[in-house]
Amino acid sequence: MGRVTERRRTIRIRDGVVSTRPDTLVAEEPLEIRLNGKPLAITMRTPGDDFALAAGFLVSEGVLAAGSDVRSIVYCAGAKDDGSNTYNIVDVQLAPGVPIPDISLERNVYTTSSCGLCGKASLEAVRTTARFTIDDTPPVLVEPTLLAGLPDRLRAAQQVFDRTGGLHAAALFTEHGEMVDIREDVGRHNAVDKLVGRALRQDLLPLSRSILLVSGRASFELAQKAVMAGIPVLAAVSAPSSLAVDLAAETGLTLVGFLRGQSMNVYAGDERIALHTGVA
Repeated sequence: MGRVTERRRTIRIRDGVVSTRPDTLVAEEPLEIRLNGKPLAITMRTPGDDFALAAGFLVSEGVLAAGSDVRSIVYCAGAKDDGSNTYNIVDVQLAPGVPIPDISLERNVYTTSSCGLCGKASLEAVRTTARFTIDDTPPVLVEPTLLAGLPDRLRAAQQVFDRTGGLHAAALFTEHGEMVDIREDVGRHNAVDKLVGRALRQDLLPLSRSILLVSGRASFELAQKAVMAGIPVLAAVSAPSSLAVDLAAETGLTLVGFLRGQSMNVYAGDERIALHTGVA
C-alpha cells in the first residue's frame, strides 16, 4: 500500500546558504472508487483509510446510511505492468436489497483534492439525497469557549502535518469537547469522508451529538457532508462560502467560521451556541 509520506531531494536556500538535503512530502495518489464493480469516481488522496474514504464518500452521495448497507469493501487489481496491486482501486459491494444508484456518464466524476462535488453543488441535490435530518433532541448547546479551544487540539493531533506541512485535517468532537476521531489528507473533503466512513463502519450514524471541525475553509461540499452524516455543528478555522451558509440555513446546520482564538463568526444555527449576551 502507498505510504503516507515520501522523501524527495531538495535544494535549500537559507540566508544565502545553499545546501542539498531530502525533504519529507505528503503522498498523493489517485483512488478509484467502484460501486458493485462499476467505476464511480476518482479522487486524489493521501493513501490510508481507503475503505473508510470510499464508505464516507458514498454516505455523502446518499447511497449508504448504515454499516449493514455494505457487503464488502476490497482492493481491486492495480495497473502495474508486473500485475502487482497498486492499492489505488477500491470496490464497494452493497448488501442485498440496498438500492443501486444510476451511475451514468454524468455522475461518473473526477474529484480533485480541492473539489469534492465537481458540478453537483446544488441545494436541491442535498435535499433529495439526504438519508438523515439534523435531529439533535434535546439540542446540542456549545459554549463559545469550548469551540475556541478545539483548533489547538486539532493542530496538536496532526502528526503527519508536523512532518510535511502539507495536509488538511478534520476531527469529530462530542458536544462536550472530547475528541472522538481525527483524519488527515491532502483533500479536506477526503479527511471528512474518512471520518464519516469510519463512523459508518462502526454503526455510529447519524452523528447527531457531534461537532465537526475542519482545518481550512467551510465549502459547500463540507457542509453537505456534515448534513448527510447528521452532524449538527460544523466549525472551520477559515471562511465559509455563500452556498455553504445557504445550505446550513436550509437544513438547520450550525455553521461557524473564522474560529481563531476566542474569535469566531456564527453564520447559521446560532441557537446551538450558548450566547450569554445580547446580539448587537
